[in-house]
Amino acid sequence: MKVLTAQVGKVRIGPDGPIVIQTMCNTHTSDVEATVAQCRRLARAGSQLIRITCPGLQDVPAMKAIRERLRAEGIDTPLVADIHFSSETAIAVAPYVEKVRINPGNFHKDHAEACRQFSRLVTVCREHGTAIRIGLNHGSLGSRITELYGNTPYAMAQAAMEWLRLCAGEDFFNVVVSLKSSNTLVMVEAYRLLQQQMEEEGTVFPLHVGVTEAGGGDSGRIKSCVGISTLLSEGIGRTVRVSLTEDPEDELPVARYLADRYDKKLFSSLCNLSLSGREAVATYDAPSREKLLLDVACDFGKRLLDRELDNVVFQGTYREDGKDISIGESGLGAYLTDELLQATRRRFYKPEYIACPGCGRTMYDLQAAFEAVKARTGHLRDVVIAVMGCIVNGPGEMADADWGYVGEGGGKVTIYRGKTPLLRHVPEAEAADRLLELITESKRENPPE
Repeated sequence: MKVLTAQVGKVRIGPDGPIVIQTMCNTHTSDVEATVAQCRRLARAGSQLIRITCPGLQDVPAMKAIRERLRAEGIDTPLVADIHFSSETAIAVAPYVEKVRINPGNFHKDHAEACRQFSRLVTVCREHGTAIRIGLNHGSLGSRITELYGNTPYAMAQAAMEWLRLCAGEDFFNVVVSLKSSNTLVMVEAYRLLQQQMEEEGTVFPLHVGVTEAGGGDSGRIKSCVGISTLLSEGIGRTVRVSLTEDPEDELPVARYLADRYDKKLFSSLCNLSLSGREAVATYDAPSREKLLLDVACDFGKRLLDRELDNVVFQGTYREDGKDISIGESGLGAYLTDELLQATRRRFYKPEYIACPGCGRTMYDLQAAFEAVKARTGHLRDVVIAVMGCIVNGPGEMADADWGYVGEGGGKVTIYRGKTPLLRHVPEAEAADRLLELITESKRENPPE
């Protein structure tokens, strides 16, 4: 069996190298000054790869200029061009970056033509030493795959294998693969199936793992750690991105924690555990609230996802401002249980939010919009709400959502029910209220049984 390594500029992604952490710019790519400045900050903060969106051919000169500016300053962090639909853009930008992230199934509605375009990209990447990330997300698989296999983890793995076989047929192995979902159960199962199939076919490509559109704050961190840690603990994944609806720099400490825990084996959670049937009682002595949050997600995420446990009770202490705080008395213990059970899809105590981290395609203040939607809908139950940054790929990426709030640009929002737009061109100042009105009306017309 061949276990492969991808070479992305100076960075090696594979079994012979450490787990690589990365993030993505949320500046507009056409604003070269702002993007270079953000890349500087991300490189200083420890990002080992930096992804930048390249929406169209008009952005290729900006990508080239950004790379030249950074290299002139001595910043050699590899750059990844993020492409969603345009094969011509991927081919044009490949000489100017260290990796191109694509979903080849989006290259053309005709599969044969998509394959031809992918082959052209492989030729250019081979010539310039550029790596490829085949990035397939739940909800953007395309009708051909979903008609064959459904919109399932198995379909995600099968779609990836089609493109990996094409790479092997072209004798091109400088490839990384990802199968992301905002649903931790779907994400974990898809990666496990892909890993198993690669091993059965005898060629294992390195995997980029992450929970897409995880949201922000505690929930985003816990959900990300649940999914990513489950896979890393099984030896699945050699590079990670923690997708938070926050500044990109905020993603890196969580990614570094995960890399250190599963690569350097820095298991430092101080937890005493007792079991009573399928319930665990975990007593922590944590140096900070943040460390406690990440430890809890990694210590128990896999066990809850795999239904080895049904519940966890948290007690003990964590330190804050030099003082020991009781986990139980502060209410943090019950909160952590609720958050962990929600992240593992075992029990929902609040709306399930799907929110993208934002990128150069985002045309409005995504973080502010996400907070506004949470403020208006946080009292609801049994509903999945997506807050997406752009109309380009937002509707496809919110596969699990009951409702969608998608930025159009120009201060306007489209509100979706499932994948059907109900209201277009809603002013941002009114959009959260209109979303709540629609959800409330729907619940009134369709009360739970």
